[in-house]
Amino acid sequence: MSLSLRSAAVGIVSLLACPPGWPYLADGSLDVHWNAGAQDCGSNPTPPLQVHQYNSRTYILRESLCATFEAPFMYLLIGSRRALLIDTGDVAAASQMPLAQTVLELLPGDGPAKLPLIVAHTHRHMDHRAGDPQFQHLPNVELVPFDLAGVQKYYGFTHWPDGVAQVDLGDRTVDVLPTPGHESTHVSFYDRNTALFLSGDFLLPGRLLISDAAADLASARRVAAFVKDRPVSHVLGGHIELGRAGRAFPWGSQFHPDERPLQMTKADLLALPEALSGFNGFYAERGGFLLMNPMRNLLVVAAAAAVVLAVLAGWTFRFLRRRIAARRQRSAPVPP
Repeated sequence: MSLSLRSAAVGIVSLLACPPGWPYLADGSLDVHWNAGAQDCGSNPTPPLQVHQYNSRTYILRESLCATFEAPFMYLLIGSRRALLIDTGDVAAASQMPLAQTVLELLPGDGPAKLPLIVAHTHRHMDHRAGDPQFQHLPNVELVPFDLAGVQKYYGFTHWPDGVAQVDLGDRTVDVLPTPGHESTHVSFYDRNTALFLSGDFLLPGRLLISDAAADLASARRVAAFVKDRPVSHVLGGHIELGRAGRAFPWGSQFHPDERPLQMTKADLLALPEALSGFNGFYAERGGFLLMNPMRNLLVVAAAAAVVLAVLAGWTFRFLRRRIAARRQRSAPVPP
């Protein structure tokens, strides 16, 4: 079954998986059409940032495809004492991407009474933290480090990648789970208020880029164990790279017509370990997931290119040697 069909088929089951006695979950809406970008962004510019209100205390933000082909998603969770922004996107300049201004306008309070903000990251890849400088010198804003030691210290992980940390926003607790494999600092977030699982690049509707297959499989198994007896309303990742038919858009494309929905499901999280357990380390399509190791694929392409160049160089050398030999033979003096 394809990724999109499986996600649609089991969406209701995820909500029914809530164990007896689980606290009330805040509902929300994903009735949104994300901007598709443009075939020619120069002639058809789009707003740099799209904001969707999931509910009164939860926002989903996405950078425009015309601003960056990565078009990353960011998530703002608001508690009673502070708020949490997860990721800062791929565009640094506030003049091009007014991320900090937009986020602050969404927070309650004015001036010194503005709700304090924590700015965190799913991982340290630049398309998830380029906007950090916009927040660095703002009052009442705490920027979580993105290096591995800083991540471990901030959340209090003493046996990384084991354990689960918590961020208390006031009447809203967010669990933080180490999920390395795509990248060594990767963490995912589970919001107990909405049962949203915010997975960054660990799981998304697109290419799952895996740098460490063993670590990624171990992360998937820990996540599956974590969510097994917990409700998951939606799994929301860092990008959308697939159309509704399940085919990936070309790499670097700034136009995503008929893009598939952002949301995935608890069933997708539970199915991921099996898909990863048979990953060949290079490229595979398993269980509707697109799995690849970009570095290994790049090395294979480079090796193939080197072989082709070597063959061409050898052919060229032999051709030139024959031409030179033929010329010498023609120019040699004829014996009397």
